[in-house]
Amino acid sequence: MEMEDESAFQVTDIPGIDPRGPIGFEWGPTEMLVYPTQNDRKENPSGTSSQMTTIQVVLKDKDIYSPILSKLFNESHGIFMTLQKTQKDSPNNKTQLIHISRNYRSVMRAYLEELHKTAISVYSRDQNLSMEFEDQVSILSAVELIWNLCEILYVEAAQAGSLIGLLLDWVRVHICQVDAMAEQLMDSEEPTQHLYYWNVITGYVLQSRMAEARQMLAKKALLDPAASSMYKCMSDLMRKMPMFVPGSNQNLTEFELKWRHWQEECQRCLREGIFAPNKDMLLICQILVGNEDALLEKRDLMSTWYHFLVSKLLFTHPSVKPTELYQFAEVCLDHFIPYGSRPDPLDHILLAVFEFNIHQVLKSCCLVLNNWWFVAHLTDLLDHCSLLQSHNLHFGSNLREFLILEYASGLSSHHSLWQLAVDYYDYCPDMGRVYLELFIERVPLSTERKALKVLRICEQRQMTEQVRSICKIMAMKALSSNRLGSALSWSVRAKDSFFATLISDRLLQNYSIKGSFSDFDLISNLGSSMLLSDRLTFLGKYCEFHKLYGEMQFAEAAKLLLLLMTARIAPRSFWMTLLLDALPLMEQKEVIFSTEQTYELMHCLEDVTADEAQREKEAQAVGVRGRGRRGDHKTEPPSIGFHS
Repeated sequence: MEMEDESAFQVTDIPGIDPRGPIGFEWGPTEMLVYPTQNDRKENPSGTSSQMTTIQVVLKDKDIYSPILSKLFNESHGIFMTLQKTQKDSPNNKTQLIHISRNYRSVMRAYLEELHKTAISVYSRDQNLSMEFEDQVSILSAVELIWNLCEILYVEAAQAGSLIGLLLDWVRVHICQVDAMAEQLMDSEEPTQHLYYWNVITGYVLQSRMAEARQMLAKKALLDPAASSMYKCMSDLMRKMPMFVPGSNQNLTEFELKWRHWQEECQRCLREGIFAPNKDMLLICQILVGNEDALLEKRDLMSTWYHFLVSKLLFTHPSVKPTELYQFAEVCLDHFIPYGSRPDPLDHILLAVFEFNIHQVLKSCCLVLNNWWFVAHLTDLLDHCSLLQSHNLHFGSNLREFLILEYASGLSSHHSLWQLAVDYYDYCPDMGRVYLELFIERVPLSTERKALKVLRICEQRQMTEQVRSICKIMAMKALSSNRLGSALSWSVRAKDSFFATLISDRLLQNYSIKGSFSDFDLISNLGSSMLLSDRLTFLGKYCEFHKLYGEMQFAEAAKLLLLLMTARIAPRSFWMTLLLDALPLMEQKEVIFSTEQTYELMHCLEDVTADEAQREKEAQAVGVRGRGRRGDHKTEPPSIGFHS
């Protein structure tokens, strides 16, 4: 049962490739162990070959030991449990699934902020540690970005019309460049003269934040009355821009008609040259009509290809269908990837999401992320959305269960998170029970408190063999430390009659030496557990006798004492002690033992005396035979002991 804590490992066969790959921030673990595979050893048993076609990379999962991420794992466990219980009562409840997904993201957001604050606070003391926290921020930010997009396309299953609004929210949450510029702008003495002024307005437009863009534009209009009509025209175009509102009386056809009329108005303004005097407003109007060159000119404000994708769709295909996203995404990615370069892993994952290739999304995340938390919880959520039925594995478990088992196995090596692993195993119907039993056998029972936790887990799941094993181990530990009361308690829980008898004998021996029981209260309250063995029954009843005697219930005490002697469950070596216990009762002023009971005591005394006499005869006989044998050896000199 005992075993030292071990770290969880991810094992991947990669033909000579670093699993982290080229990416803008560091993905994957910081430690790797590389050793030759079995095929390499067959070719070179010494393992010293310089040319290995395949290496096996063993990745140590370090994230579970990060204090902040450990809190993330704790909180997400509660959300996971809520999802299992609610979906059991009302399966495929879309509203509930969206709520669960947002809860996961909210937890991620909270710990992103905590990680970022911690990175800043430790920078002056330990720059390396600060960089580690910033790496975790980068990874968790990317994870939340992917999760949010999966939520829009898979959990909410947004359709044409409402889709563009959700994608805009996705971009606003994850790309905050325009907000940072706006903050600097507003802190300046003359915002309208600031270098970022038109960039902020354009950035707002690219994210469809028209109300904020109009407010910023109004500041300039107040300072330039001569061009007020131009500013008013631009403000009206922004105000009139139609957006599809889900749940309203407006259908998609009506929205598309309004949008075309609005774009025609924007194009008319361009033809009439209304914004020609101001190149910045001219560029904004070109963006409004969906001019790709104008959009590309301001791609530095969007910073990523997926922001460019959403902005382009906003002004060219606002009623885009989910199935059309992938073809637009590929084109937008090409605009942002330098010639000769390759997309990084995050780009590949987002493309797979847009392609609705869920299996590829999960596979890529498994390869580049440094723990199983993300893929396990996302897969579980998508499985409850009934999106993973086709993704079954060929080795006895579906994809959801496989990933949850891997994640739980990592948790099980942690000194405090191991309890979370138990609940994850519970919700793996095929292999979870087997994993849990193997895990329980390896939990180090370092303290009684931890042993009780493990025991409670086993009892709640009717794991009878594991319960017996834990109790026996703890009983042996207690016995080796001479904590007899604790050892007796554990042996009773294990229902081990042999061990209970052994400990009862030790307790009786200690009583014979000290004249009192060190664990009197425990033994007195055994209840029906004392029936586990005859010796334990005697021990419990003998303590009951002492209790009655202490309470001056002499008649009941005498009756019980006599019963213990006549029932023959007391060890023979203890009979004389029982007879001596009867003496104080006989010396009482009132008569305690009846005539019949006194005769029974005398019979017991005769039995004890006869046993003593028999043992003396046997001892003498052994001694005579021993002297006779020594006397027969004429060649050996007599021993000193013999002459003496």
